[in-house]
Amino acid sequence: MVASSPDHHAHPDTPPDTASGEGPAEHRRPVTAPAPAPRIVVPLLGPDDPPPAMTLNPVAGGPLLLVCDHASRAIPKRLGDLGLPEEQLCRHIAYDIGAAELTRRLAARFGATAVLSGFSRLVIDPNRALDDPTAIPVVSDDVVIPGNRALDAEAQALRVEALFHPYHTAVAAAVAAIVARGQVPVMVSVHSFTPAMRGIARPWHIGILWDNDPRLPVPLIEALEADGRWCVGDNQPYSGRGTSGGTVETHATPAGYPNVLLEVRQDLIATPEGADLWAQVIGDALEPLLGLPSLATIHHYPRA
Repeated sequence: MVASSPDHHAHPDTPPDTASGEGPAEHRRPVTAPAPAPRIVVPLLGPDDPPPAMTLNPVAGGPLLLVCDHASRAIPKRLGDLGLPEEQLCRHIAYDIGAAELTRRLAARFGATAVLSGFSRLVIDPNRALDDPTAIPVVSDDVVIPGNRALDAEAQALRVEALFHPYHTAVAAAVAAIVARGQVPVMVSVHSFTPAMRGIARPWHIGILWDNDPRLPVPLIEALEADGRWCVGDNQPYSGRGTSGGTVETHATPAGYPNVLLEVRQDLIATPEGADLWAQVIGDALEPLLGLPSLATIHHYPRA
């Protein structure tokens, strides 16, 4: 009796006999999952939004670098008003009142490079570490920020990539340009503070914030006090001791560059005339110090 040969006329949907070694079994019909729809990520910034950072005098010739972390109250149009009324967006919670105008005037006086942030600290604060819970504040000075509540990781990442990183990239580029000229960058960070906080008046006209590097802040305090007109805060109304994650701590302190953070009272620089005056006051105190030999060296001061 002759063995029968495989039935080559079998129904086409019949799988081959894998036991006979004729190849792997195949599904009668292809089984495929539907392809996921491509995820469309809408950019945070549109053509009508300002840039995340502005650099003034990028090819300046001196070592002075001014930075203004809270220069603007702008909010990306995609985020609306973050759920806040206009009167809140005009307050110090949104930006450092007068700081941008003061920075611009100091940059003009010294012909110095200055980097100014393009967006409100309410969207994301470039003077904070990204793991700081106040980097994207839910509450600021007892004001709840509705547009910052319950943000998912993707929404937070959009702000980091569109605003935070570009600002710090601009600061890093300005530092690198000074270093490329063979100079040691001297970083001056410009901020402003409210005349009163929680009902307590602040008497200082200007505060000088610093940590362990005394090269610039100590002689600057002495020069401002010698003027005789001003109440100068030494690490007042805030302290620069042991701070981390800010622009100075990111770009100056680790590299051993001299630095200082200025806090000027907002009511003193809220007008063009006030900004003019304080650009002169600070400029007059700062100018002779920029030639100090100690500022032309890299020196690391260990943090406590």
